[in-house]
Amino acid sequence: MKKTTLDIGGMHCASCTTIISRALMKIEGVKTANVNVATRKATVEFDETSANIEQLINAIKKKGYQAKISDGIINYDKEAKLRKKELDDIRYKLLVSTVLSLPIFLLGMFFSKNPIPYQNYIMWVLATPVQFYIAYSMYQSAFAALKGFSANMDTLIIMGTSAAYFYSVYVVLFGNGHHYFEASAVLITIVILGRYLEARAKGKTSDAIKKLIGLQPKTALVIRNGEEVKINVDDVKLNDIIVVKPGEKIPVDGVLVEGNTSIDESMVTGESIPVDKKKGDSVIGATINKHGSFTFKATKIGANTTLSQIIKLIQDAQGSKAPIQKFADAISGYFVPIVLVIAIISFITWFFVGNDIGFALKAAIAVLVIACPCALGLATPTAIMVGTGKGAEKGILIKGGEALETAHKLKYVIFDKTGTITYGKPEVTEIVSFGNFPAEKCLKIAASIEKGSEHPLADAIVKKANEKKISLETAKNFKAVPGYGITAMLGKNTYYLGNKKLMEKYFISISAVESQMKKLEEEGKTVMILSDQKKVLCLIAVADTIKPTSLKAVQALQKIGIKVFMITGDNQRTAHAIAKQAGINHVFADVLPEDKANYVKKLQKNGSVAMVGDGINDAPALAQADIGIAMGSGTDVAMETGDIVLMRNNLLDVPRAISLSKMTMSKIKQNMFWALIYNILGIPVAAGVFYLWTGWLLNPLIAGGAMALSSVSVVSNSLLLKYKKL
Repeated sequence: MKKTTLDIGGMHCASCTTIISRALMKIEGVKTANVNVATRKATVEFDETSANIEQLINAIKKKGYQAKISDGIINYDKEAKLRKKELDDIRYKLLVSTVLSLPIFLLGMFFSKNPIPYQNYIMWVLATPVQFYIAYSMYQSAFAALKGFSANMDTLIIMGTSAAYFYSVYVVLFGNGHHYFEASAVLITIVILGRYLEARAKGKTSDAIKKLIGLQPKTALVIRNGEEVKINVDDVKLNDIIVVKPGEKIPVDGVLVEGNTSIDESMVTGESIPVDKKKGDSVIGATINKHGSFTFKATKIGANTTLSQIIKLIQDAQGSKAPIQKFADAISGYFVPIVLVIAIISFITWFFVGNDIGFALKAAIAVLVIACPCALGLATPTAIMVGTGKGAEKGILIKGGEALETAHKLKYVIFDKTGTITYGKPEVTEIVSFGNFPAEKCLKIAASIEKGSEHPLADAIVKKANEKKISLETAKNFKAVPGYGITAMLGKNTYYLGNKKLMEKYFISISAVESQMKKLEEEGKTVMILSDQKKVLCLIAVADTIKPTSLKAVQALQKIGIKVFMITGDNQRTAHAIAKQAGINHVFADVLPEDKANYVKKLQKNGSVAMVGDGINDAPALAQADIGIAMGSGTDVAMETGDIVLMRNNLLDVPRAISLSKMTMSKIKQNMFWALIYNILGIPVAAGVFYLWTGWLLNPLIAGGAMALSSVSVVSNSLLLKYKKL
């Protein structure tokens, strides 16, 4: 299977997305086709043995649209130029159309009873370029759709305005009826105005991603052959040594090799407090060096940098669809044909009940131009674009529409303990030895056998031994037993270091030390037991402090009705002591890493579950959960694990992400409601239903204005999300 993204030109509305999606899905081997009107892109997953990209592009072109392979990350300078050109073209057409339509409108409105000489011919001459030059692209789109046995928004506009125009030509040449040149010309002008306003508004939905693109530095000061050389950032190579001076942006990701500084990482993580950096610490491209000069080694360049990965992640999210969009797509697929049928029925009905052809034509035109699937098609993607962009500004990366929709209906949130609720940097607090076994020797043995382990508890023991300047021995036959502990040999002796389960596994009695363990565990400390092959030698107590935001985050979630759980490999007593500090009432303790996903499954029987973890050892549980929330600013973690990534490592961002989801879904539902109500009420009014009681028939010009306004109002409503407080 291959996944490709195509740039599509000529799309205007939801019916366009439906036409393109259906055309792509008809190709053998295409598994999914996601077309987004807001980003003007199609993401297609297909079997390379059955289909190819050329077939995909040809299928889109046959439907009257342009298509080409997208070059991955958007070049926003190029994109800005294209958008400017598009806006300039629409503005030019709007200006020409207005200049030609205004005299037609004035003549039709104020000189209809006392016409000036050759008035009808003057209006005909002015209306013709509007109909065939200004609306040329609409004709192209409508005829292309017709060739593909489908219809789109342009079909409705072209049918309505062409009917008005050609009937008016007939009246001028052969009849004495009322012509509708002002209706066709002004309608096209209103449609162009609507598209201009919509294009401007849609451009603002991706402001957040434009800001991120704008952060990328253009140059880097690299040491080459012992000299500092300023080069283009695109020419930086892996392992280049780069110099950064105070106030400068860091060009790419890397590791600091000389100097100390503090760095403002707020543009990437959303965290406003500068972060102190020393030799060996990682630095992120596009962040700002606040104080000292330093040099660093480039470890990630180009598309692999943190910023590029974040931009790619947001672009993918903005191009994705929420499940609720399927509803809009289903309606849009049938919308245009139904409107055409209603317009024909309106014309026939009014003509045969005794009204003149002009009256019947007016009703049919009003139906054709008031119907607007555009608003329905823009309801979801514009809200998702603004919502994901707003999240990115706050360091909350939401991977797609599905995650955004699921997060608002969560019932349970499970927090991993180490590194999530706590800092994940435990320290040795006590060493309790037994049977005259020296505490310092206990620490030496434990640190020597833990030296090869990557576990946070191992780090704490080795760090303590280093602080005490204890020289360590080299262990042999090291073996990690996940969820239990480790075994290793020092000289001729075998040692075991771990929890109760490890002692039970190797038949070491712990009855003599249990009361001491209980006391330490009730203080919220993790206790590790060190033994040889015969007996327990000592207990090593390690404490990990909880983050100050943990309690506030838990309280915020409980306030909105979400039940919070903590999951950990710690024993019951230690787990409950930590949970109590964090305000959590429900605890899963003594859980092996591979069993975490099973606990998620249990809760899923009663509702949607979010799992919050560090994105590495919690990967199976994050994948199992309805929403996986990965803590950490590591981009590899961000890209691989979790549906939502919290760049700031701040637990308060969990309730913020859920709040953002609720706000975005609220906007989507508002947009859909108004788009549907507009059409449900507007089409019968245009068809003349109320004429029977009021004697009033909707003017096609008002219908056209309402149609343009509906799309603009949906995009504007989505943009209001930018000003909501998180």
